[in-house]
Amino acid sequence: MPKPTILTVDDDPGVSASISRDLRSRYGDEYRIVQAMSGAQALEVLAELALRARPVALIATDQRMPEMTGIDMLTEGRQHAPDAKLLLLTAYADTEAAIQAINDVGLDYYLLKPWDPPTERLYPVVDDLLGDWRQAHPSDAGGLRVVGHRWSHRSHDVKTFLTRNHVPYQWLEIDRDEEARRLSELAGVGPDDLPLVLLPDREPLQAPSNLDLATALGLRTRAEQPLYDLCIVGGGPAGLAAAVYAASEGLRTVVVEKEAPGGQAGQSASIDNYLGFPRGLSGADLAHRAVAQAARFGAEMLLARDVVGLETRGPVRAVRFDDSGELEARALVVASGVSYRRLEGPGLAELGGRGVYYGSSASEASQCEGDDVYVVGGANSAGQAALNFARYAKRVVMVVRGARLEDTMSLYLVAHIRATDNIDVRLRASVVAAHGEGHLASITLHEEGSPPQEVSASWLFVYIGASPRTDWLGTSVARDARGFVLTGQDLLASSSTTPWPLARAPYALETSVPGVFAAGDVRLDSMKRVASAVGEGAMAVYLVHRYLATT
Repeated sequence: MPKPTILTVDDDPGVSASISRDLRSRYGDEYRIVQAMSGAQALEVLAELALRARPVALIATDQRMPEMTGIDMLTEGRQHAPDAKLLLLTAYADTEAAIQAINDVGLDYYLLKPWDPPTERLYPVVDDLLGDWRQAHPSDAGGLRVVGHRWSHRSHDVKTFLTRNHVPYQWLEIDRDEEARRLSELAGVGPDDLPLVLLPDREPLQAPSNLDLATALGLRTRAEQPLYDLCIVGGGPAGLAAAVYAASEGLRTVVVEKEAPGGQAGQSASIDNYLGFPRGLSGADLAHRAVAQAARFGAEMLLARDVVGLETRGPVRAVRFDDSGELEARALVVASGVSYRRLEGPGLAELGGRGVYYGSSASEASQCEGDDVYVVGGANSAGQAALNFARYAKRVVMVVRGARLEDTMSLYLVAHIRATDNIDVRLRASVVAAHGEGHLASITLHEEGSPPQEVSASWLFVYIGASPRTDWLGTSVARDARGFVLTGQDLLASSSTTPWPLARAPYALETSVPGVFAAGDVRLDSMKRVASAVGEGAMAVYLVHRYLATT
């Protein structure tokens, strides 16, 4: 892969030389720095780079230039470099135009001039932008190949695990790719052995479990210490926030995650209302940044480990894994989150993973290009998914049980959905059955006031309800009838048969087991928003400190 290009655009020779010098001094080893002195010249450069198949990672342009403004240049330049990160250099008087460009052009960031010193004002911004671009454009797939079937449940799970853990791979579909057939024959595997995962210098993996796959990839699956100050079960926003705050404050911290960091939020194509990100960011990006931040402070992250039990051993809290392993800590934060509730009806369970899916990663939308996609649910997660699928699908049909989207969805998402021509919203409707041999072929829709109707469908994505992942807690941790964890005053006010054992009152996020705290969606009456989950994760660590100080 040739060096990616960073293009700078400014009509002032002194400023142009300055920005190019600053960028070259820090990024010149990995990127090719190219200067343009006008918007027109920049468009010529971008066209030439496109013809030569040279990647453009970043365009940094001044706003106030004669004949063509920076925003106008970026609008046209998008045709030649659609994936480039866009940085606008502007004066304070132009900030309103810059903010508008976030929506109109997809501007990634605007920076007020001057940017001195660059180590404080320029490089942190460019580091983030180039890091995001690199994440989306790995130089290769690292040699990892996955041979599978489009409608294989396990193939889907393997691809999801790799994608959500930011492991690049090449997908080879057995029905469409001659190389896929050749490799499967060479490995001597049949349809029941798929997916076949091929890693450099390793034995092929046949339909591996997530734990086997994580181990083969060198991801951490085993704890390094016999006892931790804090164990966090669940790597969603609440768990990751707790890890960052706990590790940064010196607690020996470990996070245990069954699937991949980010939880349900990690699958979101765009989180637009999270503080500090005016253009929004993907759930995968948020999770990736949080994991790196937690690791920086020394928190351990164990992946592909399923916690199946909790035990109290004097001052120690122990969690048991499904493979008979265990881990001990002085305190525990339950941040295991929720999963989407399953649809009930003929054929729906049988076609799970074969056209019927619960949640989705942002990258899955491209596989639905040109098809009709059905999305069940009326909350924010369903709205974000529908908008993401609409970028590729011929048509997206939202199936919503309620009478109005506004009752369950943020207004900014409702406005985006109504402005998207290929999204059709069916209110007071539900999916009652699924049909197909081997994979989904059609579904039965029931709209209030009309008889059930069978419609063709290859893709059904479900985002309904919230089932807390709390079965592993056993009977010692009090929960409500739906399984949500009771904490603090809710615990004292409940009629639970699990009493609070201490003379002091439980802390705000403390469960019926002292030293065991709950944060995020798993907790009764939590807000079910990313920002509130992050806040509860941070608050849980404050309470952990108070608890540890008394034991």
